[in-house]
Amino acid sequence: MHSDSATFHELPRSDVTQTQGTFRIRLNFPGRAVPGHDDHGYGPLATVVESFMDPDTLIPMHPHRNEEIVSWVPAGVMRHDDREGNDLVTDPETLLVMNAGSGFWHAERTLAEDPPLRMLQIFVRPHTLGLEPEIQHEPLPDPVANQWRHVFGPEGSEAPASVRNAVHLHDIRLDAGETVALPTTPEWDTYLYVFDGRVTAAGTDLDATESGVFVGDAAASVSGRTDATLVAFVVDPDAPITRQGTIGR
Repeated sequence: MHSDSATFHELPRSDVTQTQGTFRIRLNFPGRAVPGHDDHGYGPLATVVESFMDPDTLIPMHPHRNEEIVSWVPAGVMRHDDREGNDLVTDPETLLVMNAGSGFWHAERTLAEDPPLRMLQIFVRPHTLGLEPEIQHEPLPDPVANQWRHVFGPEGSEAPASVRNAVHLHDIRLDAGETVALPTTPEWDTYLYVFDGRVTAAGTDLDATESGVFVGDAAASVSGRTDATLVAFVVDPDAPITRQGTIGR
């Protein structure tokens, strides 16, 4: 599967959307980038959901099971409460991870005075069913322009928060004209998603909400055509996975 050079498979902007009034989502399926890949997810990375919440929006209390849900908020605020008594605000300085395990109930909302919210909610397939439910609400290191920041990783990694399978997330604010190497791990692959701006990766121009999978762990780079915000998921495509998540199957 791996070679001396990474093969890049581009994924156009997803057309899989759902609208529930003031809450809207666009679902990105990294596995669809790779020809012949028979899974919408890519190993333990099930889906990356671009979520929009207008001010004064409530998503009522609802359950998740057997999936790890990460809320990454590059601007604005997302307000969370749950049946465990947590009342949390996630913003650019913090990360929320719900390790749903055997079951976890939560609600999300924005207040009337909050700005419109656009965030990513990332669904990771755990390695085992029925794990103990947990929640993590962790401070993130201050971002440094043109440097990847480690956002989450598998249990035992040095990232601020963890998921229960073989996925790392890195983010970066990349300036126009700058070039950086993609994060890699030996024998793993990298899924790159352009949150905003325009970049060139592996000789391919990508605009906001476009993405692609680098198959292989050879050195590859990404260059800013404009200022851009990027996320890169480093994934073990052969990790054991479960497929019984509420959403991220």
